[in-house]
Amino acid sequence: MRKMNIWAALIAVAMTALAASTVQAQEVQITGPLAGAPAVRHMRLYRVNRFNVMPSIGYTLQDEFARSLFVGLEANYHFLDWLGVGIWGGYNVAQIDTDLTTQIAGNAQITDRNRLSVPSAGNFSRQIGRIQWGLSAHLIFVPLRGKLSLFQSVFVDTDLYVIAGVAMFGLDERASTVTDGMRSGACDLAEPNGSPSPGCLATQTARAGRITPSPMLGVGLSVYANSWFGVAFEWRAFPFSWNPGGTDESGSARGPFPDGQVDGADSRTTFNHMFNLGFIFNLPPDQALTE
Repeated sequence: MRKMNIWAALIAVAMTALAASTVQAQEVQITGPLAGAPAVRHMRLYRVNRFNVMPSIGYTLQDEFARSLFVGLEANYHFLDWLGVGIWGGYNVAQIDTDLTTQIAGNAQITDRNRLSVPSAGNFSRQIGRIQWGLSAHLIFVPLRGKLSLFQSVFVDTDLYVIAGVAMFGLDERASTVTDGMRSGACDLAEPNGSPSPGCLATQTARAGRITPSPMLGVGLSVYANSWFGVAFEWRAFPFSWNPGGTDESGSARGPFPDGQVDGADSRTTFNHMFNLGFIFNLPPDQALTE
């Protein structure tokens, strides 16, 4: 009896497999009012074939010595709803010293070893590097779009975008300084009362401007109030090499450290960050709609 049950089970499995092999897939036909309809109807296209002009206010983040408040203007054109090109320019309208700068200015101890790096504590905020302006050209990629719900009662159209491009920044830094211990007024020579020499103090406030290129990356979120106006929240990053503290940082194992010079060798690459709040004005004011 047990053998017969086993054979019956094997025969049933074989017949099932044979029947399954002869089944052919059938196309699902949608009938009624949804037949042939797109996945989304009357979708609002905020970007395709439109310019947007975006005045912005930006603030640099994680600066060591001074933060920068930028006022900027951005213009973009999108030849697809998910891809566009643009330019941005911004100017630093206010410098805000960090707590580190305040602490150094109030409490720094001046010695023969650091006399070039900090000739006087009170003028330290005048020697640090600052970002004066910025320009960029970039691509805009929009991978995600949808709606946000505010308090489960108000729904707004949004999109998430990524920007990548090249930028140029105007920097204001401490001018290059070379000390000479045999020359009166050099930073390694102090006055009889221990105060810095006039020549050393002059090097602290001497300035030099330069322009540096930088790659730029960013991520933003656009929130649209209507077809022609919206708000953008944007983070940008732009690494470049500079000397933000205006201090003597370089030297070598075979020579003195520090090396007694403030020059390009003291520069280091920093990963600079900026948060922008922008106000989007779309042109023409009416957006396209899908079927």
